[in-house]
Amino acid sequence: MSLIEVKNISKTFKVSKRRGGIPGMIANLVAPKYEKREAVKDISFSIEQGETVGFIGPNGAGKSTTIKMLSGILYPDSGEIVCSGVVPYRQRKSYVGRIGVVFGQKSQLQWDLPVIDSFELLKAIYRIPDDVYRKNLDRFTEMLDMSGFINQPVRQISLGQRMRSDIAAALLHSPEIVFFDEPTIGVDVVGKEAIRGFIRELNAQDNVTMLFTTHDMQDIEKTCKRIMIIDKGSKVYDGALSDIRSHYDSTRRLEVEFMTDTETEPIDGVETEDIDARHKRFIFGRDVHINDLMSLLLNKYSVRDINISEPDIESIIRKIYNGEGAA
Repeated sequence: MSLIEVKNISKTFKVSKRRGGIPGMIANLVAPKYEKREAVKDISFSIEQGETVGFIGPNGAGKSTTIKMLSGILYPDSGEIVCSGVVPYRQRKSYVGRIGVVFGQKSQLQWDLPVIDSFELLKAIYRIPDDVYRKNLDRFTEMLDMSGFINQPVRQISLGQRMRSDIAAALLHSPEIVFFDEPTIGVDVVGKEAIRGFIRELNAQDNVTMLFTTHDMQDIEKTCKRIMIIDKGSKVYDGALSDIRSHYDSTRRLEVEFMTDTETEPIDGVETEDIDARHKRFIFGRDVHINDLMSLLLNKYSVRDINISEPDIESIIRKIYNGEGAA
């Protein structure tokens, strides 16, 4: 059995239907009207132990609702969820000790206390054995380079340092599953790379299962091997991150630098874009073999350099959000 099993879950909220103007405001107070909004629609998936999964979608897609059901904060109206052998929303007390949660916009650290004091408080809350706590603390302090600020009050450290501390705090009790919600939001480039490197290393060494929700596709590309996309409450893609290009965008691009200013002849099945007099971009689909195209160009023209490029992940994700189908 998979570590996380989700079968046909749905969640509907009752939302106040507001009417405009002062008469409408009074009517809302006297006889409020509501409408139902289906946030999650019949979603199913399973996650194996040790998987790193990016769970993404546009704002309002239903991903936060799904994560809250997985973490036991909300319960589904229908369907089943089993995580680490328990039902999260029914067995919350036993479940919370098995998971860690990192919210990029909400810290679990005490603002006026040194970082280490917050760690000690979490040790008591989770009843972490002394040897486990000391081992994890020493290890995370080194891996996340926290020794320079671990004794400073949280209000005095930078956002990047706070995020590193929050990640360590969520992992001190050695959870089996960790939910990351925008773990690098507002963090500078160096800080982001430190956090991503730590996540990759922890997953490789401890086989921790990790689920990410983020709008930063670099987080997904550098930490996850699998991606799930949810839109309007429904799952629209679930598969390897490496396969999403071939599934949703079959075009490839060949950028060529010629030795001199060059005009090329039309090529069947290939679109040509002029970058400048010596540079051209050739765009083509699956029906054109890249080796044949390169041989044609090299034999017919004086070529200085050739670069093959794939469509970037962000452009493909935008394509999916806009409702464009698979290639």
